[in-house]
Amino acid sequence: MKNFFKNIILLLLIAVVVGEVVVRLTHAVADIPQRTIDEHGIQKYFPNQEGYWKGGAHKWTVNNSGWVGELPKSYDSLIIIIGDSFIENFMNPNECHQSVLLKKKMTNYNFMEAARSGVSFIEAMEMSKQLDTLNPIQTLIYLNDKDFYESAYNIEPHSDITQVDLKTNKINYGELKSPALKKILYKWKLLYYFYNRFPLQQPKPNKMLKEEIDKELKAYELKNREKVFQLINYTKKNYTVTNKTLVFHPNSSKEIINRCKSIGFNVIALDSSNDKTWTFEHDSHWTCYGHERTAQQVSDKLIAILK
Repeated sequence: MKNFFKNIILLLLIAVVVGEVVVRLTHAVADIPQRTIDEHGIQKYFPNQEGYWKGGAHKWTVNNSGWVGELPKSYDSLIIIIGDSFIENFMNPNECHQSVLLKKKMTNYNFMEAARSGVSFIEAMEMSKQLDTLNPIQTLIYLNDKDFYESAYNIEPHSDITQVDLKTNKINYGELKSPALKKILYKWKLLYYFYNRFPLQQPKPNKMLKEEIDKELKAYELKNREKVFQLINYTKKNYTVTNKTLVFHPNSSKEIINRCKSIGFNVIALDSSNDKTWTFEHDSHWTCYGHERTAQQVSDKLIAILK
């Protein structure tokens, strides 16, 4: 009986080792870079990491500043690009990043990206405050409506998202969520594969009709609209906005766009109304084609702003 259990354990160990090798060779899960928090409270990545996206079709790289992508060869005539997972853009190769595409269209300028999934509007402004030390001539901040609502602690508190408490005017910097568990998952690929395939908590199916979801979303936005406007006014008082251009995703709120314009932001509102193929089939992130169309619209408007 003792030998039987020994053999079972041995077989399990062999299966785990073989499974780990197969998952790594086939890139069945994406490599995820490890995060840290810098001295300014900004979450970024440990420098000089690299890995494969799911499927292994392309690699991502983290530069020595702790951001995804390549740093510019020169910081003269610098334009900084700040954003969340859309700009971080792990799912596409480096040549599909906004910095690369914009550089091709605006060769007299240099572009640097600083992006990470989960960046809120207020964290983007905190990042821009630190990156202003590089003396950029313009900073592009890519965002959508949700980034504003997530920025206000008074709307819905999130411990892992940087927010501002509009009652105390205090910034609550985001904390790393389950860093020890994530470190184990990202290093043990087989375990991460099963974690993705069989999550501990299954999402509850939403049986609401689209019309009901839209109605609920509008009610939520109406309820919290004044707090978003208060957030925008806070931004005017606490950050430099004159050399900042907000790049709004398609179908963003016109009220938010106009309020941002009124306090001095430059604004570019992306338009995908005549082209429905910007995104992946089962994902809202932009494909390489979507990034190309985005860069074309941004460069057209940005050239006019810089004149």
